[in-house]
Amino acid sequence: MEDRKVVTIEDRIPTLKAQRKQRANRRLIVYLSIFFFLILLIIYFQSSLSHIRNVDVSGNNYVSQEEIQKLSGVDESISFWNINTKKIAESVEKSKEISDAKVSRKFPATVLIEVTENERVAYLKKGSKYFPILQTGSILEALPKGDTPVSAPILMQWNESTELSDMAGELRKVKMSVINRISEIHYTPDDTKAFNLTLYMTDGYEVRTSITTFSEKVNSYPLIVNKLRDKPKGILYLNEGSWLEPYEEVKVEEKPES
Repeated sequence: MEDRKVVTIEDRIPTLKAQRKQRANRRLIVYLSIFFFLILLIIYFQSSLSHIRNVDVSGNNYVSQEEIQKLSGVDESISFWNINTKKIAESVEKSKEISDAKVSRKFPATVLIEVTENERVAYLKKGSKYFPILQTGSILEALPKGDTPVSAPILMQWNESTELSDMAGELRKVKMSVINRISEIHYTPDDTKAFNLTLYMTDGYEVRTSITTFSEKVNSYPLIVNKLRDKPKGILYLNEGSWLEPYEEVKVEEKPES
């Protein structure tokens, strides 16, 4: 039988001591790492390192980033971890021009604000000033001097009256694709019809309709015009029924008799 090598306890003691020392060193390293991590964490939260350094705004066309940031109340004095995203969104949505806001964090120190603006469905012209009208019916302050209306019709010959309020309500129901095809909306009442409107379209037609049925009739405009492609342009009446009066005939009728 082959003799086995016998290791005495005296021979094993140095190995056991070395293993114990290694385990103790590893535990010490873990404890020290946790300790220093907690120290760094405390320093981070107590210092300006944890404060917001950037506010990124997206989705805005008319409201400036500076104005949205001011509405949010977010600045570099606030800790990144102490912000209440829901309250910030509610603060931003207090603006007439903002219909929805979503707020989130982006590590290490950025706040993201994504907004959806209320569409501008028209501009009210008063003198040389243009007042934007939102899809909610709200009328904003006049555009800065030098700015011109874009992508929405201009309301001409209107005062801030019940008719204007009704008109704003009707414009809310009109598709934006149709809104963009209207150049001007004139309020043209007469002795028999107090709610008459005259619209000038970007494609060359003139439309006569009424405030009371405006959204219903005007939303059908693209379909009606598509059927009139082969006919000369003119005045399109959209009231109880719809019919076209070519400009050529209008000029003949308006020609004074000799």
